[in-house]
Amino acid sequence: MEAFCSLPVTPDLSTLRAKLQGLLQFLRKALPISSAHTVDFYTESVWEKLVDLSPETVLEVLKRSTREALARPSDTRPLMEAGKESGENVKLDEFMNLKKSHEVQAMSELICSIADYYGIKQIIDLGSGKGYLSSYLSLKYGLKVYGIDSSNTNTHGAQERNRKLKKHWSVYYTRSKLGVNELALKMAKEKKVQDQIKNKGDIERVCNNSPANQEMMFTSAFLPDFSSSVISNIRKQMENLHVYSHREENLCFENAFSLIDLLPINAIEPTSSSQIPKRKMSEANKERRETTSKSNETYIYSPLTSFITADSELHDIIKDLEDCLMVGLHTCGDLAPNTLRIFTSNSEIKGVCSVGCCYHLLSEEFENPHKECTQEKWGFPMCHYLKEEKWCCGRNARMSACLALERVAVGQGLPTESLFYRAVLQDIIKDCYGITKCDQHVGKIYSKSLSFLDYVRKSLKKLGLDESKVPEKVITDYYEKYKPRMNELEAFNMLKVVLAPCIETLILLDRLCYLKEQEDTAWSALVKLFDPVKSPRCYAVIALKQQH
Repeated sequence: MEAFCSLPVTPDLSTLRAKLQGLLQFLRKALPISSAHTVDFYTESVWEKLVDLSPETVLEVLKRSTREALARPSDTRPLMEAGKESGENVKLDEFMNLKKSHEVQAMSELICSIADYYGIKQIIDLGSGKGYLSSYLSLKYGLKVYGIDSSNTNTHGAQERNRKLKKHWSVYYTRSKLGVNELALKMAKEKKVQDQIKNKGDIERVCNNSPANQEMMFTSAFLPDFSSSVISNIRKQMENLHVYSHREENLCFENAFSLIDLLPINAIEPTSSSQIPKRKMSEANKERRETTSKSNETYIYSPLTSFITADSELHDIIKDLEDCLMVGLHTCGDLAPNTLRIFTSNSEIKGVCSVGCCYHLLSEEFENPHKECTQEKWGFPMCHYLKEEKWCCGRNARMSACLALERVAVGQGLPTESLFYRAVLQDIIKDCYGITKCDQHVGKIYSKSLSFLDYVRKSLKKLGLDESKVPEKVITDYYEKYKPRMNELEAFNMLKVVLAPCIETLILLDRLCYLKEQEDTAWSALVKLFDPVKSPRCYAVIALKQQH
């Protein structure tokens, strides 16, 4: 038996509220940039209204700082070697794309570790979609999984996909025994590739300015220091949110479970010089895997169709509900906060691991204060502090929170030209048709267009507007008028990308504070679970109840 081990330290509620207070102070000045829609960039003269620097200056500072960061040596390590310690893994990339494979392996490793600690066999996967995570938890770890999705099509698809995956599981297990050398070679190649991609350490090194300095980011007076503040320290702040609260100091775990040992190597950033000990898988966990790989009898996965709300009664959906864990991989919009509410209101749910996405689809309590609404439980905000502040981000800012900072920083840039086309089109629509607000979307017309002229013609047709009102010469003149100002749009979108982690941090801290406010939450934290280049929505909100 291993000795008792404590969970990683997390901050108490007062510390989190202080961080929220500082973040709000900054966002009160920066939020207008995140809230501006690029469609209205030229019609509303957004650059002139919101930024007191030239676009050339902003772009040069951003690019120079990125070059400096990428020039530094990186100590980036692989996020996780989950499932590679033996040849028992089915080749997931044959059943799902590389992004999904990365997410499923990392998250399932953590879920299994928590299940081992509680001695739990039942998992509820909310928003299970195509059933990738559910199937993997069932097949690899022998867990009894209920995958709940609102789409009947997804449920039937998950059943068929699981049937095929189950059929191939034993075959791959047999083959993998013979392919250990091949697996080792593949791991060596993967390591070489990851050594070449120095994104993680590089990006985190750039995140080095303080919230106080961030407040002056967009004024010319702050220009001399702007180069050191390209990407705010918000990412680093998120990764440092692992400090024990007073009430949690004596929470210990025996034998089977240690988050420090079993989380990805850099999922938790230590707040002192102490090093994270080398991961050591418990004997119970190893035994479970060996047993699971040899027996088909433990493969239990039940896809169900149900629309989940904060008030959903799980006993009505799952007849044999028992002590369980609730999980969600990229649960959309309000489903992520509702997952946390269901966790706090059901005694059977001992732990929750939720990775949200689609922040723009969240319902906001204070977005339309003058509109009568009977809704009582909102997607944002959840915690008392932000409710007292009556804080509102707005849909555009929540949309910008989904921008992938790390991907942009490693060269996967924004589609500047397509955004430019759409912004100029909006000015044409305003001037030639008298329409100031266009709620319709033109869709993916840019990728099907040969030129700006072709783009405008196709877009007007899709919007149901009379193309004959705009001669070819007029369209060309608009293009020539705004082409020299394309760099304004590029610089502005880069500012929105830099601010994206601030909005995401606010949303995630809101959820963490909500969990800290609940009396039966014994431990909770934000954990960086995925590689943000592979999977930009990489943070999991994790909470555990006291073990009795």
